[in-house]
Amino acid sequence: MAYLNIEAQKQNTFDAIVIGSGISGGWAAKELCEGGLKTLVLERGRDVKHLQDYPTMHNETWDYKLRGALTYEEQKKHKVFSEVGWAGADSKHFIANDVDNPYTEVKPFVWMRGHQVGGRSMLWGRQTYRWSDLDFEANAKDGHGVDWPIRYKDIEPWYTYVEKFAGISGEALGLPHLPDSHFLPPMELNCVEEHAKQSIEENYDRHLIIGRVAHLTQPLNGRGQCQFRNRCSRGCPYGAYFSSMSVTIPAAEKTGNLTLRPHSIVSSIIYDEKKGKATGVRIVDAETNEEIEFYAKIIFSNASTLSTTSIFLNSTSNRFPNGFGNDSGELGHNLMDHTYKVGAMGGIDGFLDKYYSGRRPNGIYIPRYVNLDEKTKSNDFVRGFGFQGGAGRSGWGSGVNNNEFGADFKDGLMKPGGWGMFLTGFAECLPNHENKVTLNHELKNKWGLSTLSIDAEFKDNELAMNRQIKTDAVEMLEKAGFKDIMPFDAKSPPGHGVHEMGTARMGRDPKTSVLNGTNQVHAAKNVFVTDGACMTSSSCVNPSLTYMAITARAANHAVEELKKQNL
Repeated sequence: MAYLNIEAQKQNTFDAIVIGSGISGGWAAKELCEGGLKTLVLERGRDVKHLQDYPTMHNETWDYKLRGALTYEEQKKHKVFSEVGWAGADSKHFIANDVDNPYTEVKPFVWMRGHQVGGRSMLWGRQTYRWSDLDFEANAKDGHGVDWPIRYKDIEPWYTYVEKFAGISGEALGLPHLPDSHFLPPMELNCVEEHAKQSIEENYDRHLIIGRVAHLTQPLNGRGQCQFRNRCSRGCPYGAYFSSMSVTIPAAEKTGNLTLRPHSIVSSIIYDEKKGKATGVRIVDAETNEEIEFYAKIIFSNASTLSTTSIFLNSTSNRFPNGFGNDSGELGHNLMDHTYKVGAMGGIDGFLDKYYSGRRPNGIYIPRYVNLDEKTKSNDFVRGFGFQGGAGRSGWGSGVNNNEFGADFKDGLMKPGGWGMFLTGFAECLPNHENKVTLNHELKNKWGLSTLSIDAEFKDNELAMNRQIKTDAVEMLEKAGFKDIMPFDAKSPPGHGVHEMGTARMGRDPKTSVLNGTNQVHAAKNVFVTDGACMTSSSCVNPSLTYMAITARAANHAVEELKKQNL
């Protein structure tokens, strides 16, 4: 290990270091910089700048040699995204190289990563829902996992704070278990979704609404509104959807307090045993393989759930022989994700005189309706699930595998086909100590660093919910008059939902958790974790809005504590 001399150390010293520049890292950078702290953001991937680094934002399918498909060599490089069908020539530049960044699946796990400034905020689905005390109190009430050290009242003002800046469009419902956000006008349901909504709400005590999404439906803070192109994964030239690159990183840069360093792979956190706190981080420069140390008074780890935990596991010392902050032995454990690709689809007659405008980058949402109270209690499982999905008309693709031929058939491909709808459930995953990640010292990545072994699976409770999801999806479509209904269950392993959470959880007791109620490592209060690793349970709704709110709350707490000289 090469150590810096005193002068070099001064040049590499900041008030704060943020590891990662994705959804939570961008918020940490914004809040710390606006709080007056000279902040270094370390990103393991390449630099990406809003607009100028969106090379495919206006491309059409016919602009690509293979009409957007990846070559065989590209598929090997982006193996994980390719296997789930989410990788194409239009977005490959935002997808991590799996050959350079291997991991071991003890049990099947799909780890989808985005290594660039902006992280997976360039690729996420943008569904944004608040949690409620139904979620924050669940562990304490049913005994799974440990109790959250916060409740909805602690995070509610921070939800509002981030929503006003990020821009969330949606419909207010007034449901206590799915609190309303500070909304921009909602997108519209199409005619078949309206039909399904009417049927569901007539036949059940359930709701169907347009998805709540981080898309602007009107201009905000110099950003343009959504143009309904549905090319979001290429980078939005209008800044209409929330990403670090178009929203939080520019805000941090505006303060003059931000230093952004791409190609910086954080290998470990530096701990000073005499001071009893962290003093900085070690990185490997991804381009030169040089080892460099950076120093700061506070550190925010926002590398994403599993990457944060990998860094902590690799940060060993006399004080922390089993990983940084791992006095409880819970570091790396309690990995969670939402179940995915379970539900039903079907067609419906009629509505052929109606269509929709543009390509709406959003779908429908059916909020959780089980285990809300004694009346909705299930005897088969605890917690609950919600549905996402949508309706649309088929296009020329309806001719695939069709035995017809001739002029009429060809002409018909240019006209809209019939209507169909699908519903897919997202079920909550319980925290379970058996679902874990560990360091694999035998398998190294391109830069010689140890990789992760992932050993996790959905247990009986999640599988029971999946069975109910499929049954309920079929029944709701049947009651709405759909036909040729096909239930489906892809038996997708964890990771497919891309909502990995846990492994460095918050808690009230240092003996059973890694972080306290303000996201500080129990044994090193100047280190904060506010990405998905901090989550104590998983709810059944998309977690990114909660990451944003938790990060803003923790960053403001850090600024206040630093000013009081408590860190």
